[in-house]
Amino acid sequence: MAAENKKPELFELSNGTITAKITNLGATITSLLVPDAHGNLSDVVLGFDSLDSYRDNPPYFGCIVGRVANRIKQGKFTFNGVEYSLAINNGPNSLHGGNKGFNKVLWEVVEYNNDKNPSVTFKYHSKDGEEGYPGDVTVMATYSLPSSTSLKLEMEAVPLNKPTPINLAQHTYWNLAGHNSGNVLGHSIQIWASHVTPVDENSIPTGELMPVSGTPFDFTTENKIGSRIHELAVGYDHNYVLDCGEVKSGLKHVAKVKDPSSSRVLNLWADAPGVQFYTANYVDGVVGKAGAVYQKHAGLCLETQGFPNAINQPNFPSIVVQPGEKYRHNMLFEFCTE
Repeated sequence: MAAENKKPELFELSNGTITAKITNLGATITSLLVPDAHGNLSDVVLGFDSLDSYRDNPPYFGCIVGRVANRIKQGKFTFNGVEYSLAINNGPNSLHGGNKGFNKVLWEVVEYNNDKNPSVTFKYHSKDGEEGYPGDVTVMATYSLPSSTSLKLEMEAVPLNKPTPINLAQHTYWNLAGHNSGNVLGHSIQIWASHVTPVDENSIPTGELMPVSGTPFDFTTENKIGSRIHELAVGYDHNYVLDCGEVKSGLKHVAKVKDPSSSRVLNLWADAPGVQFYTANYVDGVVGKAGAVYQKHAGLCLETQGFPNAINQPNFPSIVVQPGEKYRHNMLFEFCTE
């Protein structure tokens, strides 16, 4: 049966404290139940009831995006003297891998355990020329629950025959009060980054690194998301350059998010150079789980990543991976209450 005709499957990972539901369509987190200070569970990720709704999924709820996450200017890049053209699907740019990125494909299920060490591993083979990108690439993604209150994602990709840009990102929208509880402007956030990559009118980085000090982008100390969002045109949708601060098991502390109403806290750790902080600026009346209607700022994304348009910015960290080399990207989501 052709992969397109197969039905997506849903896998549950549970350890008695948190429960994740993940589908092999886009390697997508569809639900995550996390306790509040009183032990009450809420689903803290935005999404849909029906797995088929993820086949389109314009907001990119919960999925892994690639081959290259974020924007590529004018959908073009030149590599080893060859110009590559990609689908234009976001203004004048190519976004999140093109018209049919990794979020829209059915991944193979390699392994599934829901025992003492819950995990699920997905695999996808991206073909040479797919969405305009060079070379065959084998991609793996493993979700696991390494402790009673944490979710881990380990991503890796190996180009088989040509050098190619690879930049995978996890695009979950978080609302720690519960997916159906309104906007996240009352959440507070701290981001371990003292610079952002400022963007032009088409959301493409200019190439410079801008200090956040004295700007609405400064979350070096904890602050409410809504405190200065009105100073921006539509909200946050910017790449933060992660500092080398506290490290845990080889992962940098990326961000801490807190919801005052439930006392839930999310600490994110990762090993990527940047994180896209996005406040669901373009979510407008999307009907989600249990009939919830998601409006602007209904969630927040923390997409750890290589820098946007890095393939066209020589001063940004390179996202090119050579055949036989292994791209790795790990994320750890830790939950607590305080």
